Amino acid sequence: MAMVRGRGWLFGAAAGVALAAGSAAAAEPAVRYAPFSEASAVPASPVITSHSMTAGGRRLDYTAEVGRVAIRDAESGEAHGYMGYIAYRAGGAAGAAGSALRPLIFVWNGGPGANSSTLHFEIVGPKRGEGARLVDNAETWLAYADLVFVDPIGTGFSRPAKAEYGKEFYGTVGDVASVTEFVRAWRLLHEAQDAPLYLAGESWGAGRAASVGYGLLKQGVPVAGLVLISGGAGLHDKPVSAELATALGAADLAPVALAHGKLDPKLGKDGEAARARAEAWARTTYAPALKRAGELSEAERTAVIADLARYTGLDASLVDRKSLTFTPRQYLQGLLKDEGKVLNIFDMRLTAAPKEEFDGAIDRYLRQELGYRTDLIYVGLGEASGYAPSGKPAPSVGSQWNYATKEVSAAEMAAAIREAAQRGGGPPQLGPPLPGSAEAVALEPALKILVAAGRYDSLASCTTNAEMERNLPSALKASMSFRCYEGGHMFYRDQPTRLQFSKDIRDLVAGR
Repeated sequence: MAMVRGRGWLFGAAAGVALAAGSAAAAEPAVRYAPFSEASAVPASPVITSHSMTAGGRRLDYTAEVGRVAIRDAESGEAHGYMGYIAYRAGGAAGAAGSALRPLIFVWNGGPGANSSTLHFEIVGPKRGEGARLVDNAETWLAYADLVFVDPIGTGFSRPAKAEYGKEFYGTVGDVASVTEFVRAWRLLHEAQDAPLYLAGESWGAGRAASVGYGLLKQGVPVAGLVLISGGAGLHDKPVSAELATALGAADLAPVALAHGKLDPKLGKDGEAARARAEAWARTTYAPALKRAGELSEAERTAVIADLARYTGLDASLVDRKSLTFTPRQYLQGLLKDEGKVLNIFDMRLTAAPKEEFDGAIDRYLRQELGYRTDLIYVGLGEASGYAPSGKPAPSVGSQWNYATKEVSAAEMAAAIREAAQRGGGPPQLGPPLPGSAEAVALEPALKILVAAGRYDSLASCTTNAEMERNLPSALKASMSFRCYEGGHMFYRDQPTRLQFSKDIRDLVAGR
């Protein structure tokens, strides 16, 4: 399976579908190297360095800590894996009382099988990628919360203790269990049990955050909030019918068609105005037609398809006449088919993935500036894969992933993955979903959940999210809020959006 640094899951890509920095105020960081353990190939204890920068117009002194936490078998205590992290804490040395009550946010990306570097180095952390280098990030969330970036087993410097233990972590159930255990253990090891706890995940990691939040609450660990980025709301019983969700999702494509010159000029030259017109049609005409698709006459069917093509820019011949729909993959490949171009799965305004030029700078930063001396590859940066006596690199975590939450046959698994790849719109669902946002709120009614999505993300629908928010059951209304940002899956790449999103996170942890 193809995988990109820190991104969401990429079945689409695997199937052939593109599925102002602050000035540094720091002196040279003081690196305290830990003894090196040749047997484990990593420092025997976490490495801590001291830093300073300007954030929010103020000097920010902080420590950075790089290390790994053992994920131990509950019965034997034997380590089955080592989960790596990069932590930043302000207000005192790591673990000191000065930072004990600062909000503490655990952050990860998705994949499955992606490290945390995208969120770390594009919006959240104290360093942000700019061109081929890293610069101080004036909008870092560290200004108002301590941060722990988590690399699940098989990503970054995280590894199973033995190769045969990998299958315990490379699956939906084991992934949530191991990250839940990491958060529990890290807080204990760093005496941070009293810090207000937040979990933030992107793409596949958003669902992980909702399930880990539930798991921690079930264990009696207080959780103050969840940030679900470009990965849904963590709700399994959605307060929107399937037909209306499909119809509203089509309305989101009007601005995409406009951006590529494929929208009927009569629908306007403003993306939001065009989307609003498409939404009105979707509610009054398209959703009702989907509900009675089997009863429509051929003339009615032709009229709906013609309107759908008009509002989305897609050629009418690509719409299935029976279901009156098209798949995400068909849209990505079909909108600009006459130009020989395919829309980017993460940002439909684009037809090529943006260049990631600062991977090398990230690797040097971790090993040199943060002083983590190891010959282990930081999995997810570049193409290096380490020693492979067979001549073939080790299979990626994503290619080994077990999506099932119950026992399924190999044939069932293969069929579900194949169907998901053909659609290009999200991972397969095999078995009952794990507990998520609703179940977490049931355990902690004061829990705050921010659901964030980008308008041009092919894996999300802002219009559907807004409808969900309007129709949330009373038990969830006080807990959940939804935001739509200009941009794609990584909407924070647009600077105005990055500033707004960072402000929203500041308000969330401040209780506003």
